[in-house]
Amino acid sequence: MIRKAGPVRTVGRSRPTGATRRAGLLAVLLAGSLALVPSTTAYADGIRAKQWALDAMHTQEAWRTTKGKGITVAVLDTGVDARHPDLDGNVLTGKDMVGFGASRGDRAWARHGTAMAGIIAGHGHGPGDDDGVMGIAPEAKVLPVRVILEDGDSARTKARNTRGNALAEGIRWATDHGADVINLSLGDDSKSAHPEPAEDEAVQYALRKGAVVVASAGNGGEKGDHISYPAAYPGVIAATAVDRYGTRASFSTRRWYATVSAPGVDVVIADPDDRYYEGWGTSAASAFVSGAVALIKAAHPGLSPAQIKQLLEDTARNSPAGGHDDSRGFGFVDPAAAIKAGGRLKPEGLHSEAYGGKYFGSGPDAAEGDDDSSGWAGPLAGGLGAALLAAAVVLWRGRRDPGRYGDA
Repeated sequence: MIRKAGPVRTVGRSRPTGATRRAGLLAVLLAGSLALVPSTTAYADGIRAKQWALDAMHTQEAWRTTKGKGITVAVLDTGVDARHPDLDGNVLTGKDMVGFGASRGDRAWARHGTAMAGIIAGHGHGPGDDDGVMGIAPEAKVLPVRVILEDGDSARTKARNTRGNALAEGIRWATDHGADVINLSLGDDSKSAHPEPAEDEAVQYALRKGAVVVASAGNGGEKGDHISYPAAYPGVIAATAVDRYGTRASFSTRRWYATVSAPGVDVVIADPDDRYYEGWGTSAASAFVSGAVALIKAAHPGLSPAQIKQLLEDTARNSPAGGHDDSRGFGFVDPAAAIKAGGRLKPEGLHSEAYGGKYFGSGPDAAEGDDDSSGWAGPLAGGLGAALLAAAVVLWRGRRDPGRYGDA
């Protein structure tokens, strides 16, 4: 059973005066990774100052090259609020693969998905976009695909929070509709979790088509570290969670498939209720890594999923002793370093055909067996990930009309 979960705490809300105060609770499940950051700068609304991940991931350096323009990141999750001021204009028309449960405009429709979309492609709002959440790839587009129900959805039961092969179908649909990156901040890490052939095949389909697949490693670090799917499928980039000091989050699953770590503790997330929360989870870590991949894809569009996965591994910071461990993978994700290193790589799978003669080849009279054309293949790399959803704390409140939601 694919699920999401996690406690939350309210941090505050914004007012026209800029004052903040403590407020309510929210539950969402996020995932995290490792990061060491300097003290953050204070921003106009106080939200940006809490986004320690922006400094930890060296986004200012990466943004000198690209902010993700031209890249589409599919967010397979709950719904996404396309009208949120931090996402306005960045959300494409998506698809609802579930087909039941809450409807657009209901509170239990687009909370977790909106949070993940904001981490990936939020662009802030207000004068100079100084208010609200800034994503890792603020010029990328989000393709929302609803494949799971929110925790608060009345249609959700202990045994059912999705429809049949909704995840597998969603991966294929996103691939066929232009996704360059597929973010899976969800997963099954129960004791009975096992690989589903349809999901595995869908992941391989996406990879063959050139889409990079990122998933959360799981939030079972305190519950037995059970394998989580889809994180554990071959070729997936699995994200584990760390706090701002680079310490592994206690909830983050430790397994062989860990690829890299990313922020997963005290992560600021946007919500359709016009407030901001602080959440935790490997769901968040997955979204941060997907944002990093979007930057790399924008800078080097010809690189294959396997090359991008290798880049993340080779350029990760604060690598564990021995180079890799089950807690943090190869270290903390560093998109700026990956972009720089990617310039030295030769794209795979994009070289031209080689012919046997001048111009267009030897022609129809060539002897049998003289066909010298070379094929191509996009190699796939091992990697795993599957995530859950995080909890949060209200931090700020924006000014807009409530109840307007996106297409998925």
